[in-house]
Amino acid sequence: MEREALTIRFPPDLLAKARKLKESSESFNDLVVEALEREVRRRRGWAAHQRILARSETIKTKTGIQPASTELIRSFRENEGRRG
Repeated sequence: MEREALTIRFPPDLLAKARKLKESSESFNDLVVEALEREVRRRRGWAAHQRILARSETIKTKTGIQPASTELIRSFRENEGRRG
């Protein structure tokens, strides 16, 4: 993976904690890159979740609350294999 140099200023206490936690074979740079990748994935996931909730509200506003499909699915499963 290509990398670009960047200067980041960390609070001293956070930097000390991170240095204690990193493994001896792991570079500090790798620790920061991995943490940033996880945070980017988390924020993308959160944004997707928010879009799903907004879309659900839009649909509920247009169509009202739909009845639960549990009983319909259960009846389909019970009748599976009983067709002729």
